[in-house]
Order: sequence, then structure tokens, then C-alpha cells
Amino acid sequence: MPPGLPYPDSGGTAGGALLSLALASMMDDVHAHAGAVYLLAPDAPVLEMAVGAGLPRAFAAPWERVGLASRLPVADALRERRLVWIGGESEMARVYPRIALVLPYPYTMAALPVATDETPYGAVFLVLAASHPPELGGLERDLLTSACRRLALRLEREAVAGRPVRREPGTAEAAEAAPRTAASPLVHAEHMVARLPDGLCALDVHGRVTYANTAAATLLGVPVKALVSARLWTAMPWLNDPAYEDRFRGALISQRAMSFVALRPPNDWLRFCLHPGTDGVTVRVAPAPTASAGAPAVDSHHNDHSHHDEHSAHSADGGHGGSPEPGPRGAARLVTISHVLNLAVALTRAAGVQDVVDLLAGEIMPAIGGRTVALLASEGGRMRVLGHRGYPDPRMLDHFEGLPLSAPTASVQVLVRGTPSFVESAERLAQLYPDRPAVSDGMASWAFLPLIASGRAVGSCVLGYPEPHTFSADERAVLTALGGLIAQAAERARLYDIKHRLAHGLQAALLPHTLPSPHGLEVAARYLPGTEGMDIGGDFYDMTRVGDRVAAVVGDVEGHNVKAAGLMGQVRTAVRAYSAAGQSPGQVMESTNRLLVDLDAGLFASCVHLHLDIPGRRALVARAGHPHPLLREPDGRVSVLDLAGGPLLGVESDACYPTTEVPFPPGSVLALYTDGLVEAPGTDIDDALADLAEHLALTGHLSLEEVADGLLAHTAGLRGRTDDVVLLLLRARAPVV
Repeated sequence: MPPGLPYPDSGGTAGGALLSLALASMMDDVHAHAGAVYLLAPDAPVLEMAVGAGLPRAFAAPWERVGLASRLPVADALRERRLVWIGGESEMARVYPRIALVLPYPYTMAALPVATDETPYGAVFLVLAASHPPELGGLERDLLTSACRRLALRLEREAVAGRPVRREPGTAEAAEAAPRTAASPLVHAEHMVARLPDGLCALDVHGRVTYANTAAATLLGVPVKALVSARLWTAMPWLNDPAYEDRFRGALISQRAMSFVALRPPNDWLRFCLHPGTDGVTVRVAPAPTASAGAPAVDSHHNDHSHHDEHSAHSADGGHGGSPEPGPRGAARLVTISHVLNLAVALTRAAGVQDVVDLLAGEIMPAIGGRTVALLASEGGRMRVLGHRGYPDPRMLDHFEGLPLSAPTASVQVLVRGTPSFVESAERLAQLYPDRPAVSDGMASWAFLPLIASGRAVGSCVLGYPEPHTFSADERAVLTALGGLIAQAAERARLYDIKHRLAHGLQAALLPHTLPSPHGLEVAARYLPGTEGMDIGGDFYDMTRVGDRVAAVVGDVEGHNVKAAGLMGQVRTAVRAYSAAGQSPGQVMESTNRLLVDLDAGLFASCVHLHLDIPGRRALVARAGHPHPLLREPDGRVSVLDLAGGPLLGVESDACYPTTEVPFPPGSVLALYTDGLVEAPGTDIDDALADLAEHLALTGHLSLEEVADGLLAHTAGLRGRTDDVVLLLLRARAPVV
């Protein structure tokens, strides 16, 4: 079995052996040096790490509990039922920036679902050395897929037999704290020789010293007996620095050699060269030649992908104004940093307030073990609920809404005082706030965090835990830092929401609320905002009566901002005014073009404008750099109207826009649209148009409302949608006899 620790273990010895053996087999199949098995929690969409090997549990602490909705490899693998392969650090940074920021080392990774056709059970991830080819081999893929399938079937049999394999709470801490008995020094010496001929000491995957020779003890100034079984970073206060442990972590994950230089007080510089293997790290310690500038640089043959530079300018007391804190808390500091980085990157994805709440509930709450979250804001001297998740009954939040800032409740007082409050039981909450309203949210412990952004209190965050929860000093530090991150994200999100509402209000005011229903014509219109940017833009449509004819227009002003929406309103008004003045479609385009040139707005617009002569069974159409309309003829054939046209509006003041006559007999359908309906990255426009025409041919006999909905759903399913979309369908009705 691969070396390492059983992180949190599964319930029962048999279950634990099942998972451990399955993981060990998969690691052997692809020569992975680390990995873990996650199980899906029975009562929440959360993946919990059940067993792991090859890396210290602390390294994986930010991801011990992962929300199934999280943008992480194991969650993606199970949610999408596919193998996720990351072929190197650049791909990790591009696809999973949160992991790349916390673990900025070269390595490859595979994540696979553990699921039958009917039931999801969990997921597996495996870490392979950076030297692995960037592509996963076909045989490796088959071995891993088959192994996960077999494991899912075993878990299914255990569940049917009434022995579901579950993660057993508390085993993580027990496994981490369990004493280790050093094996024979000769065995470890043999391991060292295999990795480094003149090696001086050996560490297991947790950083514990399993062997040290006399020379190492002399250089470090610590007896051999004091070194063995101790973590190297905690055995000597001057070495207890997250930057040094980070080098160990980088070597272990990437399986590449690394080094650093440290000052042993008062003035002895030592070089530490770390040579990793799958069962630990061999460390060579040697005096470092001193120079006037401080410690020497990293050897050229050592990997230096870590985000920490060598520490060559430490003071004699340990480097940062005092000795690092001895004991296990030194190791915990690095975990705290990893947690905060992980949470910070997650919150950068939030655009609106609901995004912040969703990220907290889906990705952050599972990691910290919470169940409920509520974001509160201070507005006009009272509290207001911005968003919440996890409460079985939303009425449980009624007591938050409208609370004055003088209310004797934890959610208000942490805002007023600016300090967090961690309450580990309902009894303690009653003691601290005896005058608070009697409410119950079904939780047993709470963290009340003030939200302070730009030096001012903007609200508070309430995190609820379903079971009694003791908040350690490190967890309090993480949650306090989380409060600051939430405050910044929530403040940005509120500003975004305000701008978003204003922009959408402007755009809604500029688009027509109703369309005329002239005799002999059926009409259907759709507008969908984009899914990127502010979800607003310059796409528009309009229809009006012009004497005995009907004028219709579809256009697109470039950009996705308030300026584009404002210019769109001007273009729509201009088209309507010039049409009412009796101009032909081509003349309307020419007049509108001159207007845009005179406005010098710096934006251009595409447009297609037509006049329908229903009694004359024809359409007069002019086009300005816009996608060609589609015409479905009464017999069901669909063609792309290859209309002569002019350039975009606002480019050339003297541009000409010819008017083309198109037959429009009863039963015909004209489809006018903007490019968001047919354009997408990696999609050929001709193929997209052909597909749109085919779908219109198949469904054009339905009511236009059904046709419009079907076209939008069909194109979104094929290509997705990021840009605004306007669709205007016009059908000539047969005359009633």
C-alpha cells in the first residue's frame, strides 16, 4: 500500500480496508504518489474525504469537505460523470485557479467519479509526478475507470446489505495525532541511500524525522533522539517558518528536488536540499558559504517553482522580529494560509450578492462544516437580509429583518463592535444575549462575523453549524479572515447589483413593451440578455405601423454596457421617426447612419429594417452589416436571404443601403435576429445558419410563440449563449374567406 496516512477514514474496519485497498491499487496502476477517496455525504450535496495517502492531511485541509457544486476536480468528476485530467501546472492555473494558487507546484492530476449508472457514491483523485506526460495514456485511463467502477459496485453491495460505507467523524484528528514508532535506522538509511548517496536525514510524508545521523544533529544543534519522530519544522524554532515548510510541500507534491537556505542563530547559514520520493523526503543539510549579500542562491539543478523566494535576510533571532511559535501551531499556520487563499479565489468569482451567497453555501460552507449562512446589511440604521441558504424555513430569518442597530442580538452587536463572536451552544448564546428575541434556526453553534469593507462596517454574516462545534484558535483566524473576504465581495456585489438594476431598467424602458397586431400578420419577439458582463447590451427590436404598411427593425449596437443601451435607444427612435416620415427602408438606413456619424458616439450598429406590404404580399428590406434574415416559404422550404447591404451604421457618412423586394405570400415566415443567436466561439457561422434554417423548416408550422421558444432553446443547447439575443418572427396569415 502506498505510504502515507489514512486521512479521515470510512466507517468500520471493513469499509476502511475497502477504500484503502482500492486507492492503493489505483495508485499502483498509474504510479501515483498521492491520492484520496471522497464519499458523498448522506444528508447534503457534499463530498467528504474518506481515505488518503501520500501527502499530509494538512495539505488537503482546504478540500476535506467539498460542495458538489464546487468548481473543483473531484466535484466536476462526480457531477459530470467524467474523468478530469490536469496535465500540468499551467493547465491547473487555467482550469482550476483556486488550486493553482494554493498549490503552485508542477504535478499532474486525475479525478474520477465513483458511481453506478443509477447512484453516485463519491470520487477519487490521484496526484502524479510532474515528469508524467501531459496526456493520460489510454491504458491508464482504462485501468482507473474500471477500478472506480468496481469500487462503486462494491459500495452498492455494501449499501444493499445494510452496511453503507461512511466517513467516520473524528478519525482525521486521531490519525494525525497518533504516535509513530521509528523503524530501524538501517532501513531508513537504506531508503536514503537509494535516493541520495550521502543523505543525512529522512522525513516521512508528514515532515516527521524518521532517521538522522550524527552530522545532521550536530549541524542542527539538536540531539538525534530529539529529532527522531518530531517534525523538522517544530524541532527547531528558527526553522518553524511556513516558507520553509512550503518548500517541503512543493517537493512532495511535484516529486522534484527543491532547496532553501536558513539561518541557525546566531550566524550559521545552512543549506537544505530536499530530494522527494513516494514515501517521504531525504534532506541533505550542509553549511552554506556566506557572502556579503547573505545566503547563496538556489542551485541551478533544483526546481524553483515555489512562490516563496529563498529567505536569505533573516535576523539572528529567527528572521521576522522574533522566533516562530514552537509546537504544532507552526504547521497549522500554513493550513490557515491555504484556507484563506482558497476562499479568496472562490469569492473573486462572485458578481452579484446572490453569487456570494451561492459560493458560500456551495463551496465554502462544506469546507468549514457549516450548514446555514445568512448575509445581513445595515441600511438606514436597520438590518436587512441580503441573502441566505440552508434554512429549512425562510421564516426563520424574519427576526433579522428590520432589527435596529441597538438590538441586543449577536448579529447586530458584532456589526456595532466590529469583532466576531463564536458561540458553541444555544445555552451560551442565551447567556451572552439574554434579551434577544426567542428564535430557533435548528442550529447548535454559530459564528457571527462582522463585514467590514474599506474601514467601515457594512453588515454581518451568520454561519450556523448543525452539531455542537468547538472553534479552535486557527479556525477562528480563518473565519475572521473569511469575514473580511465576504465583506469585500458583498460590497462589490451590491454595487454591481445596483448598476445592474439601473442598466436593466434603462434597457427595459428603451425596448417596446407591446407590439402592434396588424390584420393579416402574426408576430413573436424575444429578447435575452447575455450571460457575460452586465447582462445588458445594444440589441433591440421594434415594430410600428407606417400608413398601410408595417415597419419592423432588428439591430445590434456594439458593446455590453450602459452606453450601448443608451445608443440603442437613439437608433431605435431614429428608425421609427424616419419610417414615420415616409422614407423607404434604404433611406431610413442612410438617415440613421448619418445621425450616428454626427453623434460621434464611438460605437457602431448593425441593423435590418423592412416594410411589409401585406396586401401586396411582399417585403421591402434594407440591411446594414447585419446577419441575413431567414425566409420560410409556405411549402416549408427555408432560405437565407442574401440581401445586398451597406456597412455598419456610424462608419461612413455617405454610405448607401439598397432596398430589396422579397416575396411574402400568406404562410411565409420571416426570421430577423441578432448575431448572438448564431455566433459562438469555435462555431462556423455557415454551419450555425444551416442548422437554424433546418430547425425553422421543421417547426415553422407551429404557432410563432412555440417556434420562437424552440429556436432559442435549440441554439442555446448546441452552442450555449454569452451574447445578447433578439429574435423577431413575422408570419403572413392567409386571408379569411
